[in-house]
Parts: sequence; structure tokens; C-alpha cells
Amino acid sequence: MKQIYEDLLKKIPDYSSFLTADEMDESSRRLASEYPDIVELFSFGKSRAGHDLLCLKVGSGSKNALVFGLPHPNEPIGTAMIEFFSRQLAENESLRSELDYTWYFVKAWDRDGYELNSGWIKGPYTLYQYSRNFFRPAARQQVDWTFPIDYKDLHFHDVMPEAEAMMHLIDQVRPHMIYSLHNSGFGGVYWYVTYDIPHAIYDTLYEAPRRNQLPIHFGEPESPALKQFYPAVFEGGGIQVEYDYLEKFGVQDIPAVINSGTCSDEYAYNLCKSLTFLTEMPYFYDARIQDLTPSDTKRKEAILEKCRWTLASNQRLREAIAPIRDIMQDDNPFFMAIMDHTKDQSTLAQMKMAQEDPAYDVPATEAEKFDNLYLNRFYRLLTYGMLIRAHEWELERLSAQGCSAIEQERLLKSGLDNAISMHAQLADTLEHEFQYSVIPIRKLVAVQLECGLKIAEYVKTL
Repeated sequence: MKQIYEDLLKKIPDYSSFLTADEMDESSRRLASEYPDIVELFSFGKSRAGHDLLCLKVGSGSKNALVFGLPHPNEPIGTAMIEFFSRQLAENESLRSELDYTWYFVKAWDRDGYELNSGWIKGPYTLYQYSRNFFRPAARQQVDWTFPIDYKDLHFHDVMPEAEAMMHLIDQVRPHMIYSLHNSGFGGVYWYVTYDIPHAIYDTLYEAPRRNQLPIHFGEPESPALKQFYPAVFEGGGIQVEYDYLEKFGVQDIPAVINSGTCSDEYAYNLCKSLTFLTEMPYFYDARIQDLTPSDTKRKEAILEKCRWTLASNQRLREAIAPIRDIMQDDNPFFMAIMDHTKDQSTLAQMKMAQEDPAYDVPATEAEKFDNLYLNRFYRLLTYGMLIRAHEWELERLSAQGCSAIEQERLLKSGLDNAISMHAQLADTLEHEFQYSVIPIRKLVAVQLECGLKIAEYVKTL
């Protein structure tokens, strides 16, 4: 890695927490004011709640790079990276010249959803605090999964204002590279890329987590539909891959399962052959996620056990929801998200895949076993946290309306008690089963930035 980049990475501060959306907006305005000849700040659209969606344009290089944070509102690591990197670019002419890009930075794409995560972004960073205050919207309300698509029986054109604004920004910028700043919650570091690139580049990506003593995620992919280019490197792209996977394993009425659109990756690639890159990193990790030694369990059996547990949890969620189903309003964001997690079709397809594909009839690595038996339950803990918040949302609505709805209030309070119990039981179990550490934000920013710089260097050669 070039010395100028090594010097840059050494300057990353020891962050103690994440900024709020208002703090990010103020920081952007301040940077544009301090460096008016280098930095331009403009609004590229409005959020659903009417907030300006701000973009920083920095520099005037020969290639265009679009970098956006909060494609999901529970993923703020990238906002800290942009905070640091955009200022360094503004202050350092040599860095701008070395990279030779015109940079477009969006710190907070899903600004409204981020505000529903305000209960944990300032810490403390624990499994309980994170899951109890977590929000991630239903698929059909995710800013990066509501781009229009017509594919087989899937027709989606309910484009969110934030997604439409990003489409126009991509049309304007026509980026050579997009860095989509996602992050996971628990596990290790892994990557997505639009199309396969020289594998020597992937080798260099490994250097970043290893330099920062972070594990690489050698467990299962997020979806079994994903194509792996290299260990821990997966094909990005649109929703068609998931559609074809569900179709292959016999899922009926796939549009009822996939009730979202496609993503910015596909839109930008179809428009101007942009390369979209993601570095996924967790807040918490357990060293077992990178253990490649064979376990005492076949991979097929580990997947089937995960699926059986998920189906049982789905049923438990449906039973918890049933008494208050008619009370929950259509605009309750937590309830809409929960409903995405009560469907069995994808899990049943994964069971069929594990049973039929001989590639899974091999010993699971310890990483794959850990992923299947435990990591899945961490993400379900987040759903249980949203179940609590869905009840609280409706109780707050009743209180604000000042109406007398004794039976509704009784059912909601009973459901709230049940949701709190479900969440507490699973949180206690995971606290016992996990041997987890909380990753310092500085390390996460360093890994994300280093990987982005390496891909930017590669894209310059195209």
C-alpha cells in the first residue's frame, strides 16, 4: 500500500460513538464553508419526512466515485468513514491528486430510518442495547431495495423518494465506482462486488482486517443464493439472483416473498457499467467465525438445524402477533419489518437445497457451524427487539390520541410483556453462548477505508 494511504489511515481518530443525522449535516455545512473552492454541498432530494438529502462533492479528478452511508439505517460505520475521509480530502491536495477522483459523498441516505436507531448509536455497545433499540425497515421500505424492476413475475415500481433521488444522482454523476457503505451486526469482515475482478485484489483486501486484528467471515453467506467469487467475497447485484434461487427450489408466488425492488448496484451497472463495492463489518465478533477447522457436524445438518429453529421462531412470532394483528396500524414501521420475518418460504427453500445438493454433505467448518447454530439467532434477537418497539409504538399512539380503548390497551400491554420476555430469554442465551468482543469504531473505519482505497486504485486502471 502506498505511503500516502498508510499515513492517512494512521490519522483516524479513536471514535467513541456515531454522529446523529443533524450532527452530520452540520459537519458537512462546516466543511463546505471552510473549503469553498474544493467542496460543494448540495441537496439531491428529500426524505419521506421532508429532510434534505445532502451530498458533498469534493475535488475534481478524472474519474467519479459515489460513496454513500446508511443504505440501511442501522449501519452507521460508513458515516464515520465519510466524516473522516471527506475532511482529509479537502485538507490534503496531495491525497486528492494521488487518487484523481471527483468524490460524491452521501453521509445519510436513509436519514429518517436512522433516527429510529437513535437509542443505541451513542452506546453503550452491547447485544442488549443494540437489539433493544434496533430498527431496519421492511424490504419494501429500504432505500437501497426499492429501485424499479420487471423480472419474470416480479414487477416493482413503488420507488421511495430516497431511491428516486439516488437514481437521479447516479444519472448525474455516472460513477465509475460506487462504494456502498453497508455493515453487518455480528461476525467478521466480508465483501461484495458487482462482477469478478482479479483475485490478487481480493488477497490485498484480506490485509485490512488482519492489520486491525479483525476476523474474516468464513461462515455461511448472507443468502444461499449468492455466488462466491473468492472466500468471503460474493457477487453483488440485483434481486434476480434471489428470485432464481427461490424458483429453483420450488417456491410458489415468489412476488409475495420478494415484495421489494432491486438495488442501486444493478441500476448503476445497467446505466454506465459502474463497479459497486461493499465491505461488510460487524460491531461484535466471536473468533469462531474464522475457524476453518472441520467440526463434528455436517454442513447439511447445521443448516437444517438453523432452518428448524427459524421455522419455530417464525411460528412463535406469528402467535405473538395474532392477538394484536388488527390493532397494529399500516404505518407502524416496526410491525411492517416484523412481518417480513414471519414468512417460511425462503427457509423451506434453504432446507430443500441442503437436502438435495451433495456439496453440503460434508463436514462443516467450525465457522460454518457457529454461523448456522448461533449467528442466525443474533439476527432474530433484533426482530424480537422490534417486536417490543412495535407494541410501544401503538401504545404511544393511543396515548397521544387521548382516546379510551381499554381492550386495545390491554392486548398491547399483554403483548408487550410477552415480547419483552422473548427478547430477554434469547438475549440471555446469546450472552452465555457467545464469546464476543465489541470492535472499536476506529478499527471499523480503518478497514472500510483501506478496502475502498484499494478498489479505487483498481478502478483507475479500467
